[in-house]
Amino acid sequence: MEAMNKKEKRENDVLIALVELFLETGKPIGSNTLKEEHFPHLSSATIRNYFAKFETMGYLKQPHSSGGRLPTEAGIRLYVQEAVTKPLVMPGLKSSVKLKMTQKNVHTFLQQSVEKLSSLTGYATFLSSARFDHDFIQEVRLVGIDDERLLCVLITDFGQVLTEILATKKLSSFSLKRIEGYLMWRIRGGLQPEIQGDEEREAQKLYSEIVVRYMVRYSNFSEEEVFRTGFSRLLNYPEFSDPVALSAGLSLFENSTHMRLLLNDCIRENRLCYWVGSDLAPYAAASECSVLAIPYRIGETRVGAIGLLGSSRMPYRTLFGTLQFFSDEMTKVLTKSLMKFKLSFRQPRSHGKVIDQTSIKLLENK
Repeated sequence: MEAMNKKEKRENDVLIALVELFLETGKPIGSNTLKEEHFPHLSSATIRNYFAKFETMGYLKQPHSSGGRLPTEAGIRLYVQEAVTKPLVMPGLKSSVKLKMTQKNVHTFLQQSVEKLSSLTGYATFLSSARFDHDFIQEVRLVGIDDERLLCVLITDFGQVLTEILATKKLSSFSLKRIEGYLMWRIRGGLQPEIQGDEEREAQKLYSEIVVRYMVRYSNFSEEEVFRTGFSRLLNYPEFSDPVALSAGLSLFENSTHMRLLLNDCIRENRLCYWVGSDLAPYAAASECSVLAIPYRIGETRVGAIGLLGSSRMPYRTLFGTLQFFSDEMTKVLTKSLMKFKLSFRQPRSHGKVIDQTSIKLLENK
């Protein structure tokens, strides 16, 4: 039994080493290459026998009869199962990543965090977040769209940017600026701007509409906010030179609903999670991609998750270590900052069915 265990361990070591070498090079791995790199004490014939066994088990494939082997999706997944238990910390990571929030601009901090992770790893990154309270409108910008509509941009105290399309009558650029000044006066105070007549009536109407919409959005929400960046960085990888592979990755990255479901599953699991290839089928058709994600906290409460998307050929052990470090740093900064600035947060409320039993009765009675 002891001899059998040693043999199985040696076989497993060979498979893990082959997958790791493939992840580094992206090329088929031959028995001689593996012998020179990792197993000088094994013969090439013995390694080839292991290869044949792994092919039968579905972990390896041989593109050409005389060439090296490539790991299958199952082979990569087996490697990842082991890699997640042995994460590596990227050299210089602690000194190069210094997350901080000097003001209470939580949204700016979260956006900067995903930008930093994307820049550091070279992959697309995304993050889900709870809703933070005590946020106020700080700036208002109005942009005319056509004779009957304008775009209203609200910038909040937390660095959040909200947009609303509002119905209006035809307004000149000069009138828009005057109305914008009126809105800012109503929100922030100061000297009342010179405005009267039709412009003042239109400004009052727009102010009421903006405030009501903002309060409704602030008070009621059923989904976490999602921050994402770095999709263009995937173009640097040969795996995404294929338009099909790129569109598969895009199908997840551009679908906020599926992204929330994936991150929420990670939060429920309360651990570092991974999805390789077909694991992503419930969320998107990203067959050539992998996603790694981990929750982050405020105090002891899980409030969101941060993840990254790349090809199936990625340095998993290093990325696992990087994600763990990022999660810990975000938890520290957010916990400390919310205490410092006396902020609170809320999780989204699920309203369940659109029409419940009570609603059906009301409709019938009516």
